[in-house]
Amino acid sequence: MIKRTRFSSRKRISPDAAELGRLASGLAESGGRLEDRLWEARLAALIDRLLADGAEDDLNAALDRLFDTNASAHDELADLIESGAESCILSAKGQEYDVLLFNAPLLAWSRFSIPADRIPASILATLKVQLGAHVFAAGAQLALADFLFSPDQLPRSFVETARLTRELGNAALAHKDVELDTSSLPETSRFLSDTRYIVGAVAVPRGAPVFRWNEDDGSRDNALKEWARQGAPCLEPLLTGCAFQPLLADAYHAACRNADSASRPYSLRASVAFLQTNLGQPAESFRAIVGGFHDRNLEEYRIGFGPRDSDVIYHGVVWPLLGAEDENTDIVSEIETVLRESGIKEIVSLDQQFPFEFCDDCGAPLYPNIEGETVHAEMPEPTNAHSQTLH
Repeated sequence: MIKRTRFSSRKRISPDAAELGRLASGLAESGGRLEDRLWEARLAALIDRLLADGAEDDLNAALDRLFDTNASAHDELADLIESGAESCILSAKGQEYDVLLFNAPLLAWSRFSIPADRIPASILATLKVQLGAHVFAAGAQLALADFLFSPDQLPRSFVETARLTRELGNAALAHKDVELDTSSLPETSRFLSDTRYIVGAVAVPRGAPVFRWNEDDGSRDNALKEWARQGAPCLEPLLTGCAFQPLLADAYHAACRNADSASRPYSLRASVAFLQTNLGQPAESFRAIVGGFHDRNLEEYRIGFGPRDSDVIYHGVVWPLLGAEDENTDIVSEIETVLRESGIKEIVSLDQQFPFEFCDDCGAPLYPNIEGETVHAEMPEPTNAHSQTLH
């Protein structure tokens, strides 16, 4: 997920939230694996109860307090809460099963809208075959949600995620898929480049391998290669008018983080391709200007694209900092490498600090230009652009 800045909170917290903090601190200070298991078991039991009770506020209050006071305990607690939300144990016909919520992200870009919509039953069936053959272990039972999610439409809380895990897990054991009520899902924000998610659950007998790479003859690299090669044709009907790249399905939260990270270079490459397609000009005719934008700390880089002979900005991309990245992480070199690989020859990295601000009228990000000013990105009318198929 995109990094969330937490601010200090001195409010009193509930006994359950305080107990989460105490147990997480014990785990962080543990001196060995045997003690780890003791703390983890106690934490997992409390987390499971709070998730079942819908106590989202207690979970977040404990995380907020530890973020201020004990970074190691915060990370331990966050890992266990995510695990509790995305996995569970269910029983069917006298046997216990490990259930895991998973995510199969897709990076996509288009000059038109990137769809977020129902997945027809016939495509769901084909996707399950491909996922079962290339991503999950032999004998795994799968269920998929019948919707292609945008980032805005994914579950917004740990409690919602845990409920979806159980719903999809029960469906997997019943050899069904889940037809979601999408009436309350928010509208999808429109971006040139964005991520879409296929969400499902996998159920395996307790202790059995979950993924193909958990088996002796499997590997992550080969699973991704085969999923991309054989799964992509199944996805084309869902992404008409889009170029897209399937990412490897994984545990729900890990897949979200992997997609957040992979979407940053993908967005830069998509933007360069978009400018060439829309304006009919080669990549070397454009200039990229990179600037760091700060709130209390460095929050993100913004990259403005424009012609090499002018200070106007045609298009912009936001590259947010994720996880532990900060001012000391060499993000600029990574950005410059991606831009050069995309054909941009003139890249200007500005040393000045820009305020973390947006347009007062429309809320859009402002991007740096060659003069060190922040401006709106405004595309000119296409000229001599050739029609291209995006996939």
